[in-house]
Amino acid sequence: MPVQGNDALASGVPVIVEIYQMRSPALGLQATPTGNNQPLRAADFPNLAAALDYAALGQTGSNFYTGRGELYAVLTYAELRDQARQLARRLRGLNAARGARLAIVAETHPDFLRFFFACQYAGLVPVPLPIPLNPGGHKAYVKQIRAMVKSCQASLAMAPAGYSGLLGEAVEGLDLMFVGAPEAYDALPQQAGELQPQQGDELAYLQYTSGSTRFPRGVMITQRAVSSNLSGIITEGMDVRTTDRCVSWLPFYHDLGLVGLVLAPLAAQLTVDYLGTREFAMRPKQWLTLMSRNKATISFSPPFGYELCNRRLREAEAEKFDLSAWRVAGVGAETIRPQVLYDFAEALAPGGFDRKAFLASYGMAECSLAVSFAPLQQGLSVDRIDADQLALHERARPVEQDAPIERVSEFVNCGVPLSTFEVEVRNAAGKVLPERHVGVIHVRAASVMSSYFNEPEITAETLSPDGWLDTGDIGYRTAKGLMITGRKKDLIIINGRNIWPQDLELLAEQQPEVRPGDALAFAVPGLDGTDTIVMVVQCRDKDVKTRAELSSRLQGLIRTEVGVDCCIELAPLHTLPRTSSGKLSRSMARLNYIAAHRLDQGRGQQAGEAAAVPLQQAG
Repeated sequence: MPVQGNDALASGVPVIVEIYQMRSPALGLQATPTGNNQPLRAADFPNLAAALDYAALGQTGSNFYTGRGELYAVLTYAELRDQARQLARRLRGLNAARGARLAIVAETHPDFLRFFFACQYAGLVPVPLPIPLNPGGHKAYVKQIRAMVKSCQASLAMAPAGYSGLLGEAVEGLDLMFVGAPEAYDALPQQAGELQPQQGDELAYLQYTSGSTRFPRGVMITQRAVSSNLSGIITEGMDVRTTDRCVSWLPFYHDLGLVGLVLAPLAAQLTVDYLGTREFAMRPKQWLTLMSRNKATISFSPPFGYELCNRRLREAEAEKFDLSAWRVAGVGAETIRPQVLYDFAEALAPGGFDRKAFLASYGMAECSLAVSFAPLQQGLSVDRIDADQLALHERARPVEQDAPIERVSEFVNCGVPLSTFEVEVRNAAGKVLPERHVGVIHVRAASVMSSYFNEPEITAETLSPDGWLDTGDIGYRTAKGLMITGRKKDLIIINGRNIWPQDLELLAEQQPEVRPGDALAFAVPGLDGTDTIVMVVQCRDKDVKTRAELSSRLQGLIRTEVGVDCCIELAPLHTLPRTSSGKLSRSMARLNYIAAHRLDQGRGQQAGEAAAVPLQQAG
């Protein structure tokens, strides 16, 4: 009988599994198999280099697909190890100091993996940088990359050929030792001698935060920290088995994409099938096609990924997929709205998708990745609470399904913290709160960052001397798990009441003209010094009368349901700002709104006309 799951960790015997192999007839490539000829080890390694050394003994690896589902590159872990070590010797020839940073524009491509792991062997620190997702954002992207390269004090930088020109602009005038495309690095001579991978408290990588509430900060993650978190993800979070196979379209520069779907599969010796993030955005159903064709079992996405897939499905199209093997449909990285996921599950049920596969989770780059996971194979668990008690008294009082309560808020249970984590919910004075009292979530674990790079003041505000991290997230605990209600910096306080922007946005998204992700609410300073609530809503209809009716309807609903006045600003499609990881950013929308209104005032326009200024361009 095959050894599966965590039983394989202690068995010490070769694992026999059924192996699926996929071929790309056009290119003559054969994808790496599901299953391995080595016993499963769950990240019980001293560093990432050792994790790759072990994975290289097997036959699994990474496969890269085009937006049309064609396999264009295959990289076994054995090949990755050989190529990474060769490149590490070339990097050593540049004589960069141990711990020097190598900035890598993180395209979904084998070259990123080569450079990331070459740094592990060479004693350097990789710094994944975002790729440009907005074709019209040339100047903004160059400015962003330049700021990150300066922030991390990079000595070296690499960009694939398609982005090398942008990187060249970004680093112009900066004092870097070497900048180039992969081919330029591959032309360097190899240096002889023993490679010395990073160990213990040396950095594994520098991970930039998404920047949803402030300019991105470089999170310092040590080898020990990421190894601890990977072990928890593999064993407690997903109960990884030798028969598992992963699919991912998440960007390599985001913590969920990098740690969750690059490092975790490698540390568990699993095969991964990759689809580029932009390719997914253009053809989201390719995600489902890869899951179906390759009988994949594990994949993660923010809620908007599931919603985008569901939106693109045609009637009766779900039947062409076979998603019956999909046992872990992870959800995280942003506020989890259950209805989006219920709609996805209902639409894909004819294709064999089981809604019990949904796995809610909570985490952040500052914790390497994961803090908590909901129980496996139980689907979503939703906590229904009295919204007025939440707003007025910061209490999460549960209500029954048919309770005569005017306003109800629903929060998805993000599960129990990993066993290595201590979690506390604290009030503004730092007092630890009991269950169902809402406060700021603080965590402590070996997985937590050592610091923000070169940011001592912000580090001191966020990380206590005894290792407690202020996550900036607001939530509460119950006997069953952890609920996240919002971000501390996003909370709106009007006349002593806590107004959750998600509640206002949900009211907008329930209107037939508005889709999920089309609304952002925030507070701006009014002329009298008090805060005014604003909600920017993307509107597809250009008819003036229809737009006015939508604005009036939303104002009335918010006044009735929440008891506050709200200024509704209708904006064109594709103008709500997003972070580099694709999350909507209330802070950026707020700044853009303020800048747009200042611009309008300077032109002598009426405040109500400010929507004519595209929010992505304002400010």
